[in-house]
Amino acid sequence: MNKEITKINDEISVAMFDPKSDDIKEFSSQGFKSVINLKTSQEDQELTPDEEKNIAEKNDLDYAHIGVSKDSMNHETVDLFRESLKHSSKPVIIHCKSGKRSGAFVMMHVACEENMSGDDAIDKAEQMGFECNVPELKEFLKSYINKC
Repeated sequence: MNKEITKINDEISVAMFDPKSDDIKEFSSQGFKSVINLKTSQEDQELTPDEEKNIAEKNDLDYAHIGVSKDSMNHETVDLFRESLKHSSKPVIIHCKSGKRSGAFVMMHVACEENMSGDDAIDKAEQMGFECNVPELKEFLKSYINKC
């Protein structure tokens, strides 16, 4: 696999791409135990969430789908993601279409777990290669972290 995966820690990684069928199969051989998909069902994508779930499960991967869009981006959705992440077999790989939503959601989780400020989380995300160039996402990230 020649695609970028950013390892956050020993338990969490983010795929910076929209995985295809072969990529999901490869996740299993790379040692991942779970996949969390943050794409919505309405997005243009290689695999529907149901197709992705079937491939993941056939390859012994736990699977969760939490569709995240501008309209569904709220504190409750992040809480749902964090709860799903806590109960996922580790290591887990999280993806959306490009890694922006996945990176933001993972950084919100990590920042809350490590008692970081919103600004510190943005700095760490940028150091790890996540693009924080969507102002609404950046502000949402900071507001969530500063409340947890």
